[in-house]
Amino acid sequence: MKNIKRNTLIIFLVTLIVLYFALKDHLSQVLSTLWKLDLKYLFLAVLFYILYLFLKALVNYISIKEKKKVTLWEAFRHTIITQFFNGITPFSTGGQPMEIYMLHEHGIRPTRATNIIMQNFIFYQVALVLFGFCAVLYNQWKNVLIITPFLKSLIWIGFLINIGVALFLFFVAASKKFTKTFVGFLLRIGKKLHFVKDFDQQKKIWEDRLNDFHKYTQELKAHKSLFVFGVVANFLALLCFYAIPFFIVYSLHDFTSLHFLEAITASAYVLVMGSFIPIPGASGGIEYGFVQLFGKFIQGSNMSVVLLVWRFITYYLGMILGAICFNFHQRKGERKE
Repeated sequence: MKNIKRNTLIIFLVTLIVLYFALKDHLSQVLSTLWKLDLKYLFLAVLFYILYLFLKALVNYISIKEKKKVTLWEAFRHTIITQFFNGITPFSTGGQPMEIYMLHEHGIRPTRATNIIMQNFIFYQVALVLFGFCAVLYNQWKNVLIITPFLKSLIWIGFLINIGVALFLFFVAASKKFTKTFVGFLLRIGKKLHFVKDFDQQKKIWEDRLNDFHKYTQELKAHKSLFVFGVVANFLALLCFYAIPFFIVYSLHDFTSLHFLEAITASAYVLVMGSFIPIPGASGGIEYGFVQLFGKFIQGSNMSVVLLVWRFITYYLGMILGAICFNFHQRKGERKE
């Protein structure tokens, strides 16, 4: 709870700073434009965000062998709840532990739940890197974005980090020896720093967990169709997510400034760049990237409107829905007790 309160305060303060810079020069124009937005295109933007969440939930559901324990609706609800925990933690790291906990509540072993979440994270990372690579190729071909040297450095750092994470996860999933060596290395460091008190006991616990983990990993190797489905579904989920600015611009009654592929390409760059910003929700940095990358197509008060609506739909809406679902989830658990 202390971390939630602290991170919520950080998000609140950064949001106030972003709002100040977004509205300080043209507050009246922004408010006037917001009032005139075309609701049908805003509905499409929200719908595409829901589709993004549903596709991610579908991957989780398909990955669960014990279908009787978790329904598709429950998997979708879990995905919504993780948006809250991802939103309040740096690097979006809070959602996975919460999802493992919720799967365990449905009778799925923690090791099995961890494996499900990790393999889905691998699917997502592969799709993210592939989409980013496609965006780079398209931008090189069409030269649609204006990228400053500083922004280019941030984007490349984001690409390298995401590629590194994907490769590391592949090594963890594929090599039992590598994983044991890596865990042993971490435990030895923990022992020297006095974080690990009983080295032999912890080593035995982690070796048992790794044996279970690699047993489930072999199942994934035997079902390559699951890997293909997971990557494709996450690719489509990202496509839905990246398309949201396109519909927001259309809600301004502006049908010429931004084309669909331009929106997809710019959004892909923004998400890759924002993935390494160590602030909950990548707040501040991701807004900067959005303004810089979409600045070629939208200017002035329209840019402020698009930024505010985009950020609300893709970040704050998920957190609000996640907090509501989590509250109901807690109450349901209390009634069971």
